[in-house]
Amino acid sequence: MVGPQATLNKIPELYTTNASIDIDLIGIAKNNNGTAAVAFISYNTMEDLLKPDFFNTSNDTVNTMMSTVISATLPKTTNTTLTKPVNFTLKHTREFVSGGNLSCVYWNITEWIVDGCSVVKTNSSHTVCSCFHLSTFALIMQTSRSPPEDNLTQSMNVVFVIVGLVFTSLALLTFGFCRWKPGVNNVARINLCISLLFAHLLFLLTQQFINLIKPHKEWCAVISGALHFFFLSCFVWMFIEAVLLFICVKNLSQISSKQRAVLNSGFLIVIGYVIAFVIVGVSVGLVPEGYGSEQCWIKQEKGFIWSFLGPVCFILAINTILFINIIIKLNSTLKNLKAEVSQMKQTKIMVFKTLAQFVILGCPWILGFFTENNQMMEILFLILNSQQGTFIFLVYCVLSDEVRQQYVKWMRALLP
Repeated sequence: MVGPQATLNKIPELYTTNASIDIDLIGIAKNNNGTAAVAFISYNTMEDLLKPDFFNTSNDTVNTMMSTVISATLPKTTNTTLTKPVNFTLKHTREFVSGGNLSCVYWNITEWIVDGCSVVKTNSSHTVCSCFHLSTFALIMQTSRSPPEDNLTQSMNVVFVIVGLVFTSLALLTFGFCRWKPGVNNVARINLCISLLFAHLLFLLTQQFINLIKPHKEWCAVISGALHFFFLSCFVWMFIEAVLLFICVKNLSQISSKQRAVLNSGFLIVIGYVIAFVIVGVSVGLVPEGYGSEQCWIKQEKGFIWSFLGPVCFILAINTILFINIIIKLNSTLKNLKAEVSQMKQTKIMVFKTLAQFVILGCPWILGFFTENNQMMEILFLILNSQQGTFIFLVYCVLSDEVRQQYVKWMRALLP
């Protein structure tokens, strides 16, 4: 409040937890013998009573309360005419949906209406409303009504992910317990399977309990960050395997490089996870609010999704270049080098398997750009990405003669 002896030239903004008000109380006081007062109130749970459904829109529109409910009034002020419009800055309490329409509204006995209020400016976290009167206010977002839930797609999602998890686990056990030929380095494949297993398991559990997790925004943000890390790790391990294959093919022309390890396994493990960790850490440092979308994934605002898509596209491009060089180098070596037939055959099989792995594990993510409002593309994206572990099991385990022989020995030992 201000009195006749007030010396203020401007009233500072009044704040609540999620809102602030900018009002010309000095000008109002001049019309009231130098005296005026303003009360600014925030109601933490009022949106549960004054629901956004009281805002009349078309039937195909969903109304969402985007702020807490606030009130402003001029107590003990005779002339309540505003000398200037009042500006309210409202913090978004829910994620802003791209394409949503924001409305500054006030409560009029039985409904929310917009008369005398308008949106001045907005961003992903706050909106400024300007009103020519004082009342009880809120911010409401209108979005197109979502199509009914597709239970078939959700069921397919659960089934396919579970199948993928089973075969990923079988591949991981095979890499860990089978005996492999000298010189075969499964470090990249083992850690690729570990990353896939944790990523898909966390994704499955999150989607099954999304309604319980979503109210806890901190947990949702942590989960989206963990998913970001594990999926990035998958691509980093694919890149490491391509580098190992490139070195292997290059060493075919060097007599002294018979079946020797090209890089230390411990060093590879550190590199494989540190790169993904650094990318996620930098992303958190630059845009800490970028995690925790409605589905507990990376948010679309400010192009933050490129913290995942950017490294993925970069790794896919580098891998493509590496595989082109591998094929050219292998073809040249086959023509000029009189090497052992078995060694050449083994190398060609390894090149084919790794190239197929690159196509199956990397390229389906490109489909993610075309899944919006396209159910067939969404189902195809779901199937290909959930069965990455299945593909690894088939190519590196089932189609390997030495692994199949060990499977037969295990089965004979288990069965009477």
